[in-house]
Amino acid sequence: MHIEVVGNGPAVVLIHGWALHGGVFAPLVDRLAAHYQLHLVDLPGHGFSHDDATPLRLPHVVNAIAAATPPAVWCGWSLGGLFALHAAATLPQVRALVMIAATPRFVRGDDWPHAVEPAVFEQFGQDLAQDYRGTLERFLALDAMGSEHARQELRTLREMLIARGEPAARALQEGLRLLETTDLRGALAGLGKPSLWLAGARDRLVSARAMQAAAALSPGAQAHAVAQGGHAPFLGHTDQVATQLQHFVAGLP
Repeated sequence: MHIEVVGNGPAVVLIHGWALHGGVFAPLVDRLAAHYQLHLVDLPGHGFSHDDATPLRLPHVVNAIAAATPPAVWCGWSLGGLFALHAAATLPQVRALVMIAATPRFVRGDDWPHAVEPAVFEQFGQDLAQDYRGTLERFLALDAMGSEHARQELRTLREMLIARGEPAARALQEGLRLLETTDLRGALAGLGKPSLWLAGARDRLVSARAMQAAAALSPGAQAHAVAQGGHAPFLGHTDQVATQLQHFVAGLP
């Protein structure tokens, strides 16, 4: 698995979302590398880890990342949040957790109303087999939708998508299954570690309400919403996200 290391200071592991790679965090890297040692993960089947055959499943990926990184704050965006949360719940080397536009459960349920209908991920899975590039384009559009900088963010995401080669179809299907089936809410009450939940107030994929609800399940958690942000707030509102992250890490024991 490819993990790029940039900067100096306390270690922070950054895990990207569906179909992208660690390079998507470039704006954050520019602002944080002077303060932290950033470990930028390319998940199996993505980016420079395209040929990594590690199954895209929580314990497999989390253990592989942990074996290659020091004790750190783990930060996950979107799908990457599931890996970060699983690591925080199971590994003592995770100092704290930062969730960006991510929740412990991405699909709607009777007791989890502020989420995506299950049929959405099912449809993406079916569409991938018929129109791979068109499906990725539609997903990127959802990532940017709602943000006050939507056009700029969409351009950036399009460029990033192919900057390290297209993601493997196998990994995309496995990622969709994770988004569709994973529910880590049960890990929150006993997490026992500081956590920060950063939402985009205009996010069309992960509701800020869902992130507030998740934070409420974890004692001592902090929640913040980027007022004009969409699903990738670190792109269009980098300074706000970087400031929140720095303030959070500075306050860790």
